[in-house]
Amino acid sequence: MRVVAQRCYEASVTIDDENVGEIAGGLCLLVGFTHGDTEEDVTYIVNKIVGLRIFEDDEDKMNLSIRDFGGAILSVSQFTLYADVKKGRRPSFTNSAAPDAASDLYDLFNKLLAAEGIVVETGVFGAMMDVRIVNHGPVTIILDSQELLGK
Repeated sequence: MRVVAQRCYEASVTIDDENVGEIAGGLCLLVGFTHGDTEEDVTYIVNKIVGLRIFEDDEDKMNLSIRDFGGAILSVSQFTLYADVKKGRRPSFTNSAAPDAASDLYDLFNKLLAAEGIVVETGVFGAMMDVRIVNHGPVTIILDSQELLGK
């Protein structure tokens, strides 16, 4: 499981010019899954995201988590995080999880984030979406469950 977490002032996702998810501040998460990802990967990444101290405190030091800061999360599925570009010029997406498995894991991911008391907005799994992110900092963190769990 890979997540690109961007601290943002605001973020939104639209489909055919219709707004389907929007936050005023917090984290925009681009979320992808690969073969073999499990509930363990999802739970680990959720705990890591909720505890990441990447928001500034009163002394302008990154000491606050999303919970401390009180921001929301915009979660957007993105199978292209597992693109393989080793050969040729056209990416291969064979490392991305099958849509059924990825959809279930994505739903679990968002459910677990919401269970932490965080407002979670989402895109639509598998849809062609336009994502607008006003990155603050910029602060962008990449989390990979296989690296973090030593798989």
